[in-house]
Amino acid sequence: MAEPGAKKVTFLQSLLPVSFLFIVIIYGLLLRPIFLDQESLPLEIVFLTGSIFAVTQLLILGYTWIEIQESIINKLNKALPTIFILFGIGLIIGSWIICGTIPMLVYYGIKIINPDFIYLLAFIVPIVFSSVTGTSWGSIGTIGVVIIGVAVTVNADLGITAGAIIGGAYFGDKMSPLSDTTNIAALAVEVKLYDHIRSMTYTTFPSAIIALFVYFVLGFIYPVSGAQGITEQVSITLNTISSIFNFSLFLLIPPAIILLGSITKKSTIPVMLASTVAAVILTFIFQEFRFIDVVKTVYKGFDTDMAFWVSDTPENIKNLFNRGGLYELNEPIIISILVFIYIGTIDKIDAMTTIVGRVFNFAKKRSTVIISSLISASITNAMTSNQYATSFVVGDAFKKKYDNLKIPRKVLSRSLEDYGTMIESLVPWTTTTVFIVSTLGVSYAEYWHWQILSLTNIIVAPLFAITGIGCFYKSKNITDEN
Repeated sequence: MAEPGAKKVTFLQSLLPVSFLFIVIIYGLLLRPIFLDQESLPLEIVFLTGSIFAVTQLLILGYTWIEIQESIINKLNKALPTIFILFGIGLIIGSWIICGTIPMLVYYGIKIINPDFIYLLAFIVPIVFSSVTGTSWGSIGTIGVVIIGVAVTVNADLGITAGAIIGGAYFGDKMSPLSDTTNIAALAVEVKLYDHIRSMTYTTFPSAIIALFVYFVLGFIYPVSGAQGITEQVSITLNTISSIFNFSLFLLIPPAIILLGSITKKSTIPVMLASTVAAVILTFIFQEFRFIDVVKTVYKGFDTDMAFWVSDTPENIKNLFNRGGLYELNEPIIISILVFIYIGTIDKIDAMTTIVGRVFNFAKKRSTVIISSLISASITNAMTSNQYATSFVVGDAFKKKYDNLKIPRKVLSRSLEDYGTMIESLVPWTTTTVFIVSTLGVSYAEYWHWQILSLTNIIVAPLFAITGIGCFYKSKNITDEN
């Protein structure tokens, strides 16, 4: 709220810094790439520009830099635990790769692909990959390409196959504690990571079960008619993975630590560090990498060139395994910091609360507010093609509205992903859709209506808001949920 003695802030003055940011977003992320055929502005520059404008406005209104800085620091202080988690995700990804955990899961995941159940497995296998890696794009660009190769060989419907791959990849990504978008959504509305994930199960699991059933039935409606077996690409992929890594059941210990920590609700960061340490120890026991390779992996990520005994590593293997380390998520970390600088600045004049209170004044019921946040998330993501911006902008706009109506914020964090993350592949101009089309070689027109998970989720999310199912209205301690 405005400090005593400072200039009284009007609605239009509150609207000004937010409107400026949206103008920059529309120009930099929508008009430039789609209509002007120019490169998009980096999201970091978008929020930096918005922050400079907001700070300048507050200085003109009579606030001192010290006051503005304190507001920014208060916001960043709340964000630090999740920023630490983002660093931890990088450590886990790198250590799980070099110790062989992720490669082993990829290897056996590929081996279970049976062409007779191609559509069902095209949904299930990417779920496993995204869950253990925290990346939907990584799953689509690796195991997704392999499954598409199998689909081509057996003359399966490529649109159905691609839709299943995308849905599975996004389901695993949403439910993974290693996912950057999952962590950002929790961070944006200040809820615990596992509370956010458990909240998402209410809408995402029913959608996934329906998708599973549909893909199973589609296997009978559109049966494969080509040769059985796997493609040459699959054989090369399997041989390369097995030549780089050694496998053992003990390699399941690192993910088991994460799973146990989640079930017992232990603090996230210590659990992540314990899993990383276990993975490093397993590396020295089972793999042939040098000590310096482990150090480099923890620092800047794994590199398949570390396996010097393998002469020629296929590009798809490099795309999957050359990642991890402290710097893995440097982009979302930097974006998060810049977003919180902007939000901390406009929070000094309660800009978002004022705007939401005026614009969504009609929303008096809990269900209406939840649906309003769903729609806002979809519009913002479609405009920006970026879930980081969606989570922070919409999350900050609706936090207090949820609090006033005693709706737990984990419903808000879930809504950010239900109509944010989940619709990216259904909007033809997003970077996600462009990536999918270029990677899988299947057009948007062919796959979008077979992306059953997201299409079902679009119906389930508002339906649950209307009925109150999974909205935790009866929680005794609403503030504890926030």
